[in-house]
Amino acid sequence: MTHHDATPALPLRPPVFHILLALTRADLHGLGIAAEVEHSTDGTIDLGPGTLYRTLKEMVRVGLIDEVDAPEAADPRRKYYGVTEAGRRLVSAEAARLASLVRLARDRDVLPDGV
Repeated sequence: MTHHDATPALPLRPPVFHILLALTRADLHGLGIAAEVEHSTDGTIDLGPGTLYRTLKEMVRVGLIDEVDAPEAADPRRKYYGVTEAGRRLVSAEAARLASLVRLARDRDVLPDGV
């Protein structure tokens, strides 16, 4: 599969960041990704079907994720996705960028320690 050369720049849009985070744990199908994102964000990020599937399609196109083989017992109608090495590098860079912002906020007494 050939990928477009346009890798998203930082900062990542929240749906892209959260989808990449979800896929660092395991390969998932679309609804599994949405459920993982909702669970890991305590419901603050809700990926509706339009946003989810449009974002997945774009992420495959630019090489951040790939369609992968489904587990044996899985519903064959579901597409499963896995994060690529480029996707891992990008989510790591975004996490580092966010950590830097948190350090700055703490240094400026905007965010208390431990939050």
